[in-house]
Amino acid sequence: MMTAVQYLLEAVFWIFMIVTVMGGLLAVKARILMHMVLGLALAFLGVAGMYAYLGSMFLAVMQILIYLGAICIVLVFGIMVGYTPRQMVEEKIRGENLLLAVPACVAGFVLLRIAIARSRWLPASERSTDFTLKSVGLRLLNEYSLAFELVSVLLLVAMVGAVLVAMDRKEDR
Repeated sequence: MMTAVQYLLEAVFWIFMIVTVMGGLLAVKARILMHMVLGLALAFLGVAGMYAYLGSMFLAVMQILIYLGAICIVLVFGIMVGYTPRQMVEEKIRGENLLLAVPACVAGFVLLRIAIARSRWLPASERSTDFTLKSVGLRLLNEYSLAFELVSVLLLVAMVGAVLVAMDRKEDR
């Protein structure tokens, strides 16, 4: 039998999942830049909630600091280089973009699935409870160095993409 606490935890899990999925859908389906950014922020908050639910407060805080901080940068770039409503009507999504996006998504899903299947998952009892600055720094640069570098590369790609979009828009004028 499940206790009331277990039912509550199950409800919290599903709330975080729904917030993440709905935010992602809003980010993908919205036609207005501001709505896309708000959907992305909502999805990131849901993911941070999942990290907190799973007991990884460090990852939850990093999710909020890095991604929601990056969202503010994306907002600024978006306002600078975003399409006007007239440009959105004039430019339609072409079919060749869809032909490139579907295989990329399938490849990303397959690679993610392989990474998850090959990962060694630690039981909760083996996790560290030492959250001192020295301990977190050592773990970030030793155990979690790949995640740290991937976040750095992701932010770099986002900034370079924003600059390329801004340059492309200036050439159109």
